[in-house]
Amino acid sequence: MWKIPLCDLHFGPEEAQAAADVVASGWLTMGERTQAFERALGEAFGTTGVLAMTNCTAALHLAYLAVGAGPGDEVICPSLTFVATANAALTTGADVVLADIVGPDDLTIDPADVERKITKRTKAITVVHYAGYPCDMDAILAIAERHGVAVIEDAAHAPLATWKGRALGTIGDVGCYSFFSNKNLSTGEGGAVAARTEELRQRCKLLRSHGMTTLTLERHKGHAFSYDVVLAGQNYRIDEIRSAIGLVQLGRLAEGNRMRRAVVTRYRDRLGALDRVHVPFRDFEARGVGESAYHIMPVLLPEGAPREAVMAAMKARGIQTSVHYLPIHAFSFHGTSERVRRDNLARTDVLAPRELTLPLYPRMTDAQVDEVCAALDASLREVFPG
Repeated sequence: MWKIPLCDLHFGPEEAQAAADVVASGWLTMGERTQAFERALGEAFGTTGVLAMTNCTAALHLAYLAVGAGPGDEVICPSLTFVATANAALTTGADVVLADIVGPDDLTIDPADVERKITKRTKAITVVHYAGYPCDMDAILAIAERHGVAVIEDAAHAPLATWKGRALGTIGDVGCYSFFSNKNLSTGEGGAVAARTEELRQRCKLLRSHGMTTLTLERHKGHAFSYDVVLAGQNYRIDEIRSAIGLVQLGRLAEGNRMRRAVVTRYRDRLGALDRVHVPFRDFEARGVGESAYHIMPVLLPEGAPREAVMAAMKARGIQTSVHYLPIHAFSFHGTSERVRRDNLARTDVLAPRELTLPLYPRMTDAQVDEVCAALDASLREVFPG
């Protein structure tokens, strides 16, 4: 259907063989491949506290539970994020306080607004490394230390991205990763947590599997004969097929991120000729604060441009686009819930309606980037000639 899709999942014979090997092994869940995947993720991220699980939403839920969020508490997170960031907090019984973004050049959470919105009820600050670009972690950590609150990193967009040499997801108390089908590292569904301390890691490990003190594999190998249940946990265990695929995908991640950077560089060069289109994060590398994972390619349309009409015009040209994201407070539930505080989000309200996400994937060619930019220019001229 699409001449140029939004993303292009690259699964090859290696992933197929890895999955087939799991089926042939007769052990399908939470086994040695999952253990190997967790070790490999830890080595890649520079930490020993990684646990694989069903998806990033589960990872976020466990992160909130691990730091003690619950009824009577508040969690601060950006409104410009996927809804799971907030929903996972609400699921614990905590209330959500939405924070604004920095501005048109940086669509991550604004530390100054975070500090303004901290109260005695604040349990955690959740940052989102939007599009794969790091938040100002120095500022966030300083705020958290002053107020004695936890920091959770939603690094769904940011595997192998860094802030001042440290992997995103390993800087706060708990980091959360996504391995959804459109992510830089994909297992179809999947996710992980990285815990800063062994205490948090053990708590996440227990919560991942019903609060049980031993796993099926341990009992199968004779290392344990029974188990106790010490927490009211969930079943967020990942299966061996996805872990095996993840190991293959992880081996491609660094090169894939480098290829994505080259695509983004081409985009920035070509979009420079479109004076009505603004490119967030254009000067990120010049700041020298870290590395991006270049997960998505967001642009800001001219103020007042009809976004859906632009997307339809792009579709007519065979170009798939998307939106990242509708602000959380724009949804019917979150916009009316008494458990969601949504005041003073001026920059989000102005910029979110202008955001459009262009195609981006590692094997995208220069010719495809040029075609997308030309299509965007033509589509804007067609539907918004002002």
